[in-house]
Amino acid sequence: MKTWFAIPLWQRVIAALVLGVIVGFVWGPGAESIKIIGDIFIAFIKMLVVPLIFFSLVAGVASIGDLRKLGSVGWRALLLFVVTGQMAVWLGLAIGSFFTPGSRIDGSTMALDQGALENAQARQEQAVGFRDMILEVVPDSPVQVMADVNVLPLIVFSLLIGIGILMAKEEGKPVLAIFESGSVVMQKVTMIVMELTPFGVFALMAWVAGTLGLQALQALGILVALNYFGCLLIIGLIYAGMIKFLAKLPVIDFFRGITDAIAVSYSTASSNATLPVTLRCAERNLGVSKSVAAFVISLGATINMNGTAMYLGLATIFGAQAFGVDLTWNDYFLISILGTLGAIGAAGIPGAGLIMMVLVFGAVGVPLETIALVAGIDRIMDMMRTTTNVSGDAAVAVTVASMTGELDRAEMISADDV
Repeated sequence: MKTWFAIPLWQRVIAALVLGVIVGFVWGPGAESIKIIGDIFIAFIKMLVVPLIFFSLVAGVASIGDLRKLGSVGWRALLLFVVTGQMAVWLGLAIGSFFTPGSRIDGSTMALDQGALENAQARQEQAVGFRDMILEVVPDSPVQVMADVNVLPLIVFSLLIGIGILMAKEEGKPVLAIFESGSVVMQKVTMIVMELTPFGVFALMAWVAGTLGLQALQALGILVALNYFGCLLIIGLIYAGMIKFLAKLPVIDFFRGITDAIAVSYSTASSNATLPVTLRCAERNLGVSKSVAAFVISLGATINMNGTAMYLGLATIFGAQAFGVDLTWNDYFLISILGTLGAIGAAGIPGAGLIMMVLVFGAVGVPLETIALVAGIDRIMDMMRTTTNVSGDAAVAVTVASMTGELDRAEMISADDV
C-alpha cells in the first residue's frame, strides 16, 4: 500500500490510462463488464458537486475580508478575473465549434443508460427563453435547489451568503469559520475521491477502447490537443496582451519571472499547492508589492480559473457533438455564465474541473455520459489548465499593481538580469 501511494497520482493515472486502452483493445466489447467501476467513480464525482460549490463559493467571496478592500485593487482584480474568464469560455466554445472534435464519436452506441439521449432531447424541447432563464436564477427554496442540483440558483444563493457574511463583519466571523472549515473539508473529501481516479480511468478507458476502438481514442487525442491549444492562446494572447498593453511591461520578462510557478503548477496540477511559489515569483521576480500580491494571487487561486473555464466550454461542445445535442444561443450564453461561475467554484486541486462539468452539462442538456469519455484523459489536460490558471493569477497581480502604483519596475528588471 505504501508503494502505491508513494507513486504520484498523475503517474498512476497515466499508467491506468495506458493499461485500460490495452485491455480494451484486447478484450473488445466484453470490457463493458468492468464499466461499473467507472460508473461508481462518476457517481462519487456527482456527489461532490453541491457541497463543493456551496462551501467553496461562500468561503471564496467571504475571503475578501472587508467590502472596503473592493477598492482600487479589489474591483480591478475582480473585473479582470470576470472579463478574462468570459473570454476563456467563449474561446473554448469557438474552438470546439470550429474543430468539432465530438463529431468523430457516435454517442448513441455508448450511453450509460438507455434513457440518456431521450433525457437530453427532452431538455432541448423544454428549453426556456432568456427572460425565463433569468427568472429561474432566483431560488424559491435553497434546500430544493440543492436537492435538485439546480446549480445556477445555487451559485446565486452562495454568492449572497458570502456577501452577507462580509456585511455582518464581526458577527459574521463565526459563520465564516464554518464555511472556511467546510471548504477545507470538501477539498480533502475531493482528494479522497481523486485517489479513485486510476481505477475509474482504467475501467472507463477499457470500455471506450473496447466499444468504439481507435476512432474514440483519436477524438480524445484531438480534444487533448485542443485543450492545450486553447490554454496557449489564453496565455499567449490574453495574458500577454494584459502585460503588454495594460501593465506596459516586457512580456518575455514577465514569463521569465514566473518560470518556477509554471513548473510547479504543471507538475502538481494544483493552484493551491503552487500558491506559495506564485507569491514568491510575483514579489521577488516581478516587483509586485506584498499587499497586492497577497490579496490578488490568494483570491485568484480561489476564483481565477481561466484554463478551467475554457475547458468547460470546449468539453460541453464536445459532449453535445458526440451525443447529437443541438445547442441554442441561449445555451451558449448559459454555458458562458456557468463556465465562469463554475470555474470560480472549482477548488484549486487536481480534478476539480471534472466535478464542475456536472453543473454545466446538466444545465444545457448535454448527457453526463460525456464525463465518462473525458475522465480518462482529464489529468493530462488538467496540468495545462492549472498552468494557465496560475499564469493568470500572476498576470492580474502584475497588471493591478501597475495600475495602482504598487509595482517596482526596477526590481523586476534587476531580478530578471540576475
